[in-house]
Amino acid sequence: MNGASREALAAARERLDALTDSTSVDAARLADELAAVTALLDREVSLRRVLTDPAQAGEAKADLVQRLLGAQVSGTTADLVSGLVRARWSQSRDLVDALEELANTADLTAAQRTGTLDDVEDELFRFGRIVSSSTELRAALTNRSATTSAKGELLRSLLGGRARATTERLVTRLVTAPRGRSLESGLESLSKLAADRRDRMVATVTSAVPLSDAQKQRLGAALAKLYGRKMHLNLDVDPEVLGGIRVQVGDEVINGSLADRLEDASRRLAG
Repeated sequence: MNGASREALAAARERLDALTDSTSVDAARLADELAAVTALLDREVSLRRVLTDPAQAGEAKADLVQRLLGAQVSGTTADLVSGLVRARWSQSRDLVDALEELANTADLTAAQRTGTLDDVEDELFRFGRIVSSSTELRAALTNRSATTSAKGELLRSLLGGRARATTERLVTRLVTAPRGRSLESGLESLSKLAADRRDRMVATVTSAVPLSDAQKQRLGAALAKLYGRKMHLNLDVDPEVLGGIRVQVGDEVINGSLADRLEDASRRLAG
């Protein structure tokens, strides 16, 4: 997003944080309702254009939202969406992207409240690894001719009882409504969003052998010091990794051969 849309999304994030700071707000319900509104506006292009038309007064658009959604969703959700349509958007599709992000953030907030956010982060990462290692599974989940119910049933068989309910909801929404994204990019976005809940960066760590708990703690501390932010480690094992360890933070890759940037951590790991 750029310009007006970026500003509108930033304001919407602040409103969502203010709402979910209150324990009286059911974050999981808010997520479900925002996801339903996302699906509605993704499907109804003409309505989306009306709600993002800069020629229309913001209050008139907010009134339309209240008439359309007031009896269908909670007052909290209707008010949040009303605030979104009062803002200016560079493109009508940006409004839907923003709603989708807010829905996912609300679900992650619900997980954070119950102390399961770390589990959700790890499960999203592991699911991404499973998908990348199975061409058959990826094909089944991205098959455009497959029905939504069929994909949902497949995901229930894979995740039901094995993953947190939040993880299952996030992945199911992504798979059944990809909105033009690849499965991999969608999972990556969810992982980053989860990390942002704790103001942490995500480091994907691939090591030749599994790291001990002490090693993980020391590496996490070293990376946090290096980048100046809390760090969540997604761990993977590959015996063929060069240098014994490979760390990726965003677009930056630190190989074992470049370990001078993590000299202190490397020294401790070796010890």
